[in-house]
Amino acid sequence: MSADSNDQAAFRKGLPQYGDKGFALFLRSAFIKGAGYTDGALDRPIVGIVNTASAYNPCHGNSAQLLDALRRGVQMAGGLPMDFPSISLHEGFTQPTSMYLRNLMAIDTEEMIRAQPMDVVVLIGGCDKTVPAQLMGAASAGVPAIQLITGSMLTGSHRGERVGACTDCRRFWARHRAGEVNAAEIGEVNGRLIGSVGTCSVMGTASTMACVAEALGMTMPGGASPPAVTADRMRIAELTGAEAVRMARSGLTPDRVLTRPAFANALRVLLAIGGSTNVVLHLTAIAGRCGIRIGLEEIDRISKETPVLVDLKPSGLHYMEDFHDAGGMATLLRELRPMLHLDALTVTGRTLGEELERAPPPFAQAIVRPLSNPIYPQGGIAVLRGNLAPQGAIIKQSAATPRLMEHTGRAVVFENVEDLSRRIDSPDLDVAADDVLVLKNIGPVGGPGMPEAGLLPIPKKLANAGVKDMVRISDGRMSGTALGTVVLHVTPESAVGGPLGCVQSGDRIHLSVARRTLELLVPPDELARRLFAAPPARPDAPRGYRKLFLRTVLQADEGADFDFLRPENDDDKETR
Repeated sequence: MSADSNDQAAFRKGLPQYGDKGFALFLRSAFIKGAGYTDGALDRPIVGIVNTASAYNPCHGNSAQLLDALRRGVQMAGGLPMDFPSISLHEGFTQPTSMYLRNLMAIDTEEMIRAQPMDVVVLIGGCDKTVPAQLMGAASAGVPAIQLITGSMLTGSHRGERVGACTDCRRFWARHRAGEVNAAEIGEVNGRLIGSVGTCSVMGTASTMACVAEALGMTMPGGASPPAVTADRMRIAELTGAEAVRMARSGLTPDRVLTRPAFANALRVLLAIGGSTNVVLHLTAIAGRCGIRIGLEEIDRISKETPVLVDLKPSGLHYMEDFHDAGGMATLLRELRPMLHLDALTVTGRTLGEELERAPPPFAQAIVRPLSNPIYPQGGIAVLRGNLAPQGAIIKQSAATPRLMEHTGRAVVFENVEDLSRRIDSPDLDVAADDVLVLKNIGPVGGPGMPEAGLLPIPKKLANAGVKDMVRISDGRMSGTALGTVVLHVTPESAVGGPLGCVQSGDRIHLSVARRTLELLVPPDELARRLFAAPPARPDAPRGYRKLFLRTVLQADEGADFDFLRPENDDDKETR
């Protein structure tokens, strides 16, 4: 290939800076030809594929099959597939929490898209934080991008009962802590909960992000729901590869898809599916990369007018396989149609409304309820404010115990996760069933990275007495697969001086989900005195990623992204 060739436009992108462009291109060409490529192959549109396969990530255990199908689709459409590795995050294999590394994965994704020559990128993601990290990175990189979800796992069976991760994981573990399930049976359950590779089979964070990614218009239509090990999932991968080539030729960039109407649609879907509270953080962070502010007031407004329609655990009874069999997102979007921005553009180049017209016809099913007969009358998530959460907090009301959503109780305070672990099961713990468990210092800074410790375990002596739920409050997160009356994302967090840090055991706390309030029942002057008497000592680190994280991470109401990754032209306006 000559140094002044006009062919291979994509291959010529992003050349290393040697001071001689011709040599840089000559050198790149020599190396790629050493791998067996011809000039004819390099003349095609280059489709970069972010490959998140990892032995530590069973949620992505079908990546090899997805890659085969993707490559097939790319090649059939006349493109050249080029996969490359990135950070891969699995919730159960990442400490202190995968949320701590979400922003690092977003940086990795963005910079590798920028650094390497490609006309379009396919993002393979599934487990909780991978999809938001990839969408954050792609939104910032500005290269045409399309998301491919790895898909949910198959359910298992325990003694004739259908089970799946991870709502049933938590249910059986709670029964084990209460002495209802012995050691032998809990070991048996452990091997039966998960029927295959893939993401959690309930409407946890991974499934919620899959649905939200489709609602945003960033996946192929129907791309959210096929289970990981099905032919439907492989066909979606092939179609994604072909669509990526068309995107390479059209130049459809994420900024044209990730618009205000798209985020409004995504919020509507999040609330209608009884989705994970974690996705509030992720959508806020993705939107922030696009210069769009998602305010908690806007989420609450949409929640009040959007009922939960999808009958999946933890808000309902069923699993992602059932949602897929019921028609998946097309079935839900048809029901929500009057509430959606149908003119929002998708990665196909068609609008959401046009895609709904092209979807297979509806049929009788029982998983997606009609608006006239919802699972829950409002959206799954409610936003709370008060002197304990001046900048807001959230609760998954669709998975809470109704009688506890209007509750006043005595605070039982744990200063951090270590304190919780040390005392929660002590027979000497001063706690009663109508108390309020409070956990401090697990926010973005205090965690660091907001560990999923917000679902505090029921103290063992209460669990043994049959207590199944209590009001629990923290500045951290909980798994999207969890259920209970749990207040999360209290902002500002205790580690940066939020009022949560001033709560003392014995204080009275009032929760009213109906009035959207969370109040510490102490006089204002006493609260002010406590805040003044105990100024926060913001954690720091001597070096490395932790130092970067602690010094630049934003609070939960801003998505816990890094401050320097937000665009300078952030217009700070809410979605409509």
